[in-house]
Amino acid sequence: MDGKRIDGRAPDQLRTVSIQAGESIHAEGSALISFGHTRVLCLASVEERVPAFLIDADQGWITAEYAMLPRATHTRGRRERQGPSGRTLEIQRLIARSLRAAVDLEAMPGYTITVDCDVLQADGGTRCASITGAFVALHQALRWMSARGLLDRVPVRHPVAAVSVGMLAGVPVLDLCYQEDSAADVDMNVVMTGVGQFVEIQGTAEHHPFSDDQLHRMLGLARKGLDEIFRIQAEALAVSESGPEQPVTTA
Repeated sequence: MDGKRIDGRAPDQLRTVSIQAGESIHAEGSALISFGHTRVLCLASVEERVPAFLIDADQGWITAEYAMLPRATHTRGRRERQGPSGRTLEIQRLIARSLRAAVDLEAMPGYTITVDCDVLQADGGTRCASITGAFVALHQALRWMSARGLLDRVPVRHPVAAVSVGMLAGVPVLDLCYQEDSAADVDMNVVMTGVGQFVEIQGTAEHHPFSDDQLHRMLGLARKGLDEIFRIQAEALAVSESGPEQPVTTA
């Protein structure tokens, strides 16, 4: 890679990230998130029930569903009317695992929160945007429950967010758009907590294997990007708590 990237960014630069909390008038928690041209609507719903395997357990549950609108991509895709594809199942399980890592489930016994992540427009990084936006929607739903006396407190241990990194023409890059993702030698998604602990790392050598040094450089980029994303998350939640919702965006 020579100089600037496809969209003019520096290798260590995020796309413009924007989060608007409280986007829905119906859902207990909601967020509209953009990573560049990728846009995902995340809606959190509270139900007074738990899955069958938790009936006798003194805890709650958090799960997620993920879907893409038929024209979220450059050509129309079919709706998954016969059930989610393998890719969809893998992504929604990742989102749910990431959210559960952020919350004390024992502090919400008897309740399930489902976060629906619907991709309105895709340009790479949809699972990372979904995780990041889903946490904001989840936090809002937990705050809603606490305000109504359903919970003693907002049981969030720490925020969680995700970002993509990769190796493009021998250069580590942050937050890949679709064209970069398609051409990358290495594609990696990093899910991390706000205290710097990893929840999940998904990394694949698409064309050439990667070295220890390249791995550490990519993880360093991910940490840099996530520091900025956690700031945007926190500001979006603060804005939604204090007054009319406005989008919070990278500078």
